[in-house]
Amino acid sequence: MPIDKEMLDLANAAQQASRQMANLSSTIKNELLQNMASALESSSEFLQIENAKDLSQAHKNKMAVAMLDRLTLTSERIQGMADGLREVATLPDPVGEITGMWIRPNGIKVGRQRIPLGVIGIIYESRPNVTADAAGLCLKSGNAVILRGGSEAIHSNRAIGAILKQVLEDMGLPQAALQVVSTSDRNAVTELLLLEDQIDLIIPRGGESLIRFVAENSRIPVIKHYKGVCHTYVDAAADLQMAEEICLNAKVQRPGVCNAMETLLVHRDVAAVFLPQITAAMRKSGVELRGCEKAQKIVSDLAPATEADWHEEYLDLILAVRIVDSYEQARTHIETYSSLHTEVIVTNDYRLSQRFLREINSSVVMVNASSRFSDGNQLGLGAEIGISTSKLHSFGPMGLEDLTTRKFVVLGDGQVRE
Repeated sequence: MPIDKEMLDLANAAQQASRQMANLSSTIKNELLQNMASALESSSEFLQIENAKDLSQAHKNKMAVAMLDRLTLTSERIQGMADGLREVATLPDPVGEITGMWIRPNGIKVGRQRIPLGVIGIIYESRPNVTADAAGLCLKSGNAVILRGGSEAIHSNRAIGAILKQVLEDMGLPQAALQVVSTSDRNAVTELLLLEDQIDLIIPRGGESLIRFVAENSRIPVIKHYKGVCHTYVDAAADLQMAEEICLNAKVQRPGVCNAMETLLVHRDVAAVFLPQITAAMRKSGVELRGCEKAQKIVSDLAPATEADWHEEYLDLILAVRIVDSYEQARTHIETYSSLHTEVIVTNDYRLSQRFLREINSSVVMVNASSRFSDGNQLGLGAEIGISTSKLHSFGPMGLEDLTTRKFVVLGDGQVRE
């Protein structure tokens, strides 16, 4: 079958299924997610066998270490996928919620009610756990979902999709509500992006080139999930022991993810003490450090940081370091180089922390906490669909509510317009 016809049939089926999913009760949707979680757990060995096929090819292709980490499914990560589905099942269902009601002078009542978006297309790379996370969030919020993962994870994604679709069938629900594009043909993405009458929203997750391609070629609204150039600013009023722990966690715990710190900014008043301290700790953990000229004067064997480093999402054990003369200079650096993902200030100056929260307009802004908390699960959303760096219609980690929109509802008792 031609790829354009295949994608059109797939999208039409998803659209039909979305109408049934939109009217499911919370009880049925929660049961669905619980059953999907159990199915993943019981299929852990099978999923790891399928994942091994992807990993084998990835090693042959000399995939970067950070990407290999994202691709790998361990028993713990499969358990995490199941736990994420169960957590989403426990969250309040946003569908049907009335978010306001007011009475007009003529007596009519006006409110806004949450409804599903419809059909959501998600295009992503490397991380097969996204298949389960996205499915759970989309189905709980009453949507149908079309998932197109990268060719590097095709065996893993097919396996996860087959397990989850079987649960839909077992419960008498439309399998087409969850579609995993099984072909690795790149034209499948191009064809999906043209189906504005069937698909309501596209969410790309992956490298910058993928996201730009989707944004430039889609007829469908796109929520962009660009790279995570996350900053931590250690202020003059910081507790330096706290700062060291936060910075180490932000860089080292899992460097290949978008909420890892990529640039460290240090106030000049504490740089002479803090910089040797943090560079020694980072190097002990295998981090390669690149510093500005001022930083190199304090730690002489730092590699020089170039202009390109301030823009870089390394996704690796590499960190750019810059000494700043003031909070204002730190803010200017963040405003210049930020990807609008996550920014952190470490300080005991309450007023300055409040300025940081007010003046820095990235999607997640933190005081005295690791950027690694910039995650839907960690922020109480259950699994996340991703972290939006677009300001419309959602900004930051996207949970259930972000996969809905609102319609107006009007209640009258016979009013007519004069």
